[in-house]
Amino acid sequence: MRLTVFWERMTDHFGPGYADTFARDHVMAELGGRTVHEALDAGWDAKDVWRVVCTVMNVPREKR
Repeated sequence: MRLTVFWERMTDHFGPGYADTFARDHVMAELGGRTVHEALDAGWDAKDVWRVVCTVMNVPREKR
């Protein structure tokens, strides 16, 4: 998954005003105690990060 697609999905689910805030502030154990930004910066694949976000935040199946 390209980062542009990842951020489009984040924005679609969380809204343009909250997607980056969530990605910057929400620490998830499933990402090794990292935020979305930290996981991506650490080399995690965007697809894997998106899967974690979907699981943790109960993203509807049709948006996954």
